[in-house]
Amino acid sequence: MRNEVIELAQELIAIQSESSLSNATISDFLQNWLEKHEFAVERICYADPNGVEKVNLIAKVGEGPGGLGFFSHSDTVPGNGEHWQPFSPRVEEGKLYGRGSCDMKGPLAASMIAVKSIDSSKLRRPLYIAIAADEEVGHVGAHFIQRASATFKENWPTWTVIPEPTEMVPVYAHKGGALITVTATGRAAHTSLDTGISANFLIAPFLAEMAELAKKMKSEERYKNREFDPPTNGFNLTINDGGCATNVTAAKCVANINFRLMPNDLHEELIGQIEATATRYNLAVTHRKLMPFFLPKDSQIVQAACRAVNVAAPINVPFCTEAEGYQKYTQCVIFGPGSVGQAHTVNEYVKIDQLELAVVAFQRMIVELCL
Repeated sequence: MRNEVIELAQELIAIQSESSLSNATISDFLQNWLEKHEFAVERICYADPNGVEKVNLIAKVGEGPGGLGFFSHSDTVPGNGEHWQPFSPRVEEGKLYGRGSCDMKGPLAASMIAVKSIDSSKLRRPLYIAIAADEEVGHVGAHFIQRASATFKENWPTWTVIPEPTEMVPVYAHKGGALITVTATGRAAHTSLDTGISANFLIAPFLAEMAELAKKMKSEERYKNREFDPPTNGFNLTINDGGCATNVTAAKCVANINFRLMPNDLHEELIGQIEATATRYNLAVTHRKLMPFFLPKDSQIVQAACRAVNVAAPINVPFCTEAEGYQKYTQCVIFGPGSVGQAHTVNEYVKIDQLELAVVAFQRMIVELCL
């Protein structure tokens, strides 16, 4: 098992699949592997906003309603190859290094090896492996799967493991995210002429109100959720006028407001308030969001994950996963090897003993829920 999971993870890491690139090559590899191991595979393709082909895979073995899924993604953040060799996986001192080793090609490999080890003829419920594109740029592939999968139109698994890195501690809840973009449009002119309209001045009154709103976010209890640490939503603001020269009036200024959504918070009220303020100052405004995730701690899938590693209680985390979308269709637990502190870093790694533990834990969950 140790050699299998390391070898498979290394093969996946070696296939470059940054979100800006097509993931067709790694999807071809994964589809061949899954079909070799008796999975029926649905392949769903789309073009991203730059016209790049992206591929989602939904694989199934076994029959019947319900079942258990392992839902991952095949894309990674950029490799930052000027600082290391991100796509040349290596094993050193009990760690597997490479881009995606932790987030999330290592965890994906662990789930594949776990499922491969099960005698499919003994399944009482089906097993699924879903592998999405574009997770790192807004969960685009996962949302495409939710809309377009013929496999899931017939049946969603009752339970799903999202094997993002949690150091093998089950996660029952996490924060989401909102991004609100507010744009002021002025007119550029040399300041000696005094005929320009500064977009920075146009947006300034709005920014002043956001500064006051930020204070409320940190102080008022109704905007907090005490289950999380920190209990606040991390309300943040960035501004960009395109690096306008000091002797030119800015033609455009864009403010991006970002904050973390939490279960049972007042984010809809907050988004509405920000949009209304922007409109009052005649500013253009758009928003998008990724929802928070929550499942009761005593849910069957959460408790099955706890039993699989003999953990007394699940935890919550501040980062966001594809469970935010999948939770509408299936009961999710976030549960995988590696530390989120290693994700997206130079010299990203996952501990090999965690990969091994993941395989065993996933096998135990399959036995409990599907055999």
